[in-house]
Amino acid sequence: MVNLVLVLGDQLSENLSALAEADKATDIVVMAEVASEASYVPHHPKKIAFTFAAMRKFAAHLQECGWRVAYTRLDDPGNAGSLPAELLRRAEEFDTDLVLATEPGEWRLIAALHEIPLRLTLLEDTRFLCTHAQFEAWAEGRKALRMEYFYREIRRKTGLLMEGDKPVGGKWNFDHDNRKPASGDLFRKPPPKAQDDDILEHVLDLVESRFPDNFGTLRPFQFQTDRAGALCALDHFITHALPDFGAYQDAMLADDPYLYHAVIGLYLNAGLLEPLEVCERAAQAYGQGHAPLNSVEGFIRQIIGWREFIRGVYFLEGPDYTSRNALGHNRALPALYWGGDTQMNCLKHAVGQTRDLAYAHHIQRLMVTGNFALLAGVDPAHVHEWYLAVYADAYEWVEAPNVIGMSQFADGGVVGSKPYVSSGAYIDRMSDYCAGCHYRVKDKTGPRACPFNLLYWHFLIRHRERFAGNPRMAQMYRTFDRMDEARRTTVLAEADGFLRKLDAGKLV
Repeated sequence: MVNLVLVLGDQLSENLSALAEADKATDIVVMAEVASEASYVPHHPKKIAFTFAAMRKFAAHLQECGWRVAYTRLDDPGNAGSLPAELLRRAEEFDTDLVLATEPGEWRLIAALHEIPLRLTLLEDTRFLCTHAQFEAWAEGRKALRMEYFYREIRRKTGLLMEGDKPVGGKWNFDHDNRKPASGDLFRKPPPKAQDDDILEHVLDLVESRFPDNFGTLRPFQFQTDRAGALCALDHFITHALPDFGAYQDAMLADDPYLYHAVIGLYLNAGLLEPLEVCERAAQAYGQGHAPLNSVEGFIRQIIGWREFIRGVYFLEGPDYTSRNALGHNRALPALYWGGDTQMNCLKHAVGQTRDLAYAHHIQRLMVTGNFALLAGVDPAHVHEWYLAVYADAYEWVEAPNVIGMSQFADGGVVGSKPYVSSGAYIDRMSDYCAGCHYRVKDKTGPRACPFNLLYWHFLIRHRERFAGNPRMAQMYRTFDRMDEARRTTVLAEADGFLRKLDAGKLV
């Protein structure tokens, strides 16, 4: 019997479990660019182009390796429009009802595959270091799920940066050393740009014609689209950026979107790179004296700690996770997130960079765009859909817990023990955004007071009943209570006024 071996656009790895279980001599690899996946949220054009180009190149590679590949392009006349419909079409073409697939990273797709009237074998995704069963066993009986403790278990399991059962350097976490603001540097090397080729150019033309109204700039296109290019990007990071990654990983500069970041998340999430090989390269750099421990540990923690933890949470919490709204926020997503004008320089730069690059690093996402949405009380479902749409590395398994959980606290504390909110002082300390802003970050009230300063207190007070007893937040409530009554009244009134302007669509 012939198996149809489904390979998705974020499963571009020769080590994929479905390929490992398939028979190259008899089975048919099925890959398809379909309208339903390209449009269930308004994906950034760069994200669509990256996915289609990488898929086409991976399909060609599989054919070179001896696989038979049934590949459907978006503009093929026979394209059935969705993955289930494509599988049914190929099942009829090859006279089989057997489908072999690796588990998708979205509950939506998992449900869709199970509904197809074909015999489906769904395999666990072995590209990750922690299985669902292992994460469930780790989580069972814990009052709270905290990444730091999970991370230590994965360090022990992999042996990364370990000396026996002890962490190298005597500490698990060097985050205290990783909070320095950055300064401009004309000689800092950005990640290598994509090389033009016929496949990429055809895809860019296709995306340009089919998705002309999607938010985001398509050209120039900067991402790598095959494994060789992804490895080149990894080499660049290890050589040029990893030594300073740790110290400056939380920094933000208006004219330098990449700083010392790896910009390999989209390659990891699409399957072009494997998490363990990436971490081993970083650990090797430390062992050779090329990069300091704080940089290497911080980078490895993001991959084997946070990335694996977030995936565990997504599958543990179930399909309803993206609909959670513990704080009852219901404000519409402001137009500024789609490029509407704003006088807030930090948001203008973070959103503008997102529009142009389909990329922003974790602090821009958490402490600028995410922080503002949380302080303003935006509906977390709207925030979740925006992040899923605009970033090239966004797939629901990784995006949703980061947004619903960490960024918006909509899961009520599953991911984090407190909401990640701050006034303008944090943004001022870690960036150069505030220097060119219409608002004055030092102003706590008044017509040019930084909106983050006003909304910070507004958020805390409207959620006082929930957070006043949180030991990590109690000091902030004491600070507010020590303010004189007139100032407290003014702060909250001006925050209300700002939110009315935001709701009315006025320039803020």
